[in-house]
Amino acid sequence: MQKSRLSALAIFGALALATTGGTAAANEGQAPEALIEALQGGGHVIFIRHAATEIDYADQVDAVMGDCSTQRSLSEAGWQDARNIGAAFTYYRIPVAEVISSEYCRSWQTADLAFGRYIKTSDLNFEPAEEYTDEQMAAMRERVTPHLAAEPPEGFNIVLVGHDDPFDAATGIYPEPMGVAFVLRPDGNGGFDVLGSIEPRAWF
Repeated sequence: MQKSRLSALAIFGALALATTGGTAAANEGQAPEALIEALQGGGHVIFIRHAATEIDYADQVDAVMGDCSTQRSLSEAGWQDARNIGAAFTYYRIPVAEVISSEYCRSWQTADLAFGRYIKTSDLNFEPAEEYTDEQMAAMRERVTPHLAAEPPEGFNIVLVGHDDPFDAATGIYPEPMGVAFVLRPDGNGGFDVLGSIEPRAWF
């Protein structure tokens, strides 16, 4: 671990929730330097909200999967943030098994820019609404939770690239800003602990 490069990260602590089986309680998140050190040993799931977009609006109402023109686009800053996240994983030698993205263009583009590879799944997609019903929140929670609780291969981590509302539905945490990475530790029983978060420009 490059302690000299990480010393400034200690100030970027975040509030997180310790989550198991869909329930949550307030818990102080670990500092980014501690999270990075944990990731170097594998055994975690990293949920990254897609990088910054040109504008922010609920495109899930009318978005057509496979047609980027119907969806929000990454901004120039978002492209740079995604590349920087990938550079951080390389620099700190964080081992990654799978990179799994939602089907939205801004998510798989973030994954591609950061890691150069990804698998798309509709499990990480929004429900097609701006104001969700209880049933829609439950549907997102049921789809996303198994990914957050998935145990990575020994010595590796799993990266998920997705969206704010589905993550919120599964954890009770609203992930902001765009590009933020949450570090979760699966408990082996279908649940997980949220250890903390790293903002997109807090990796170095």
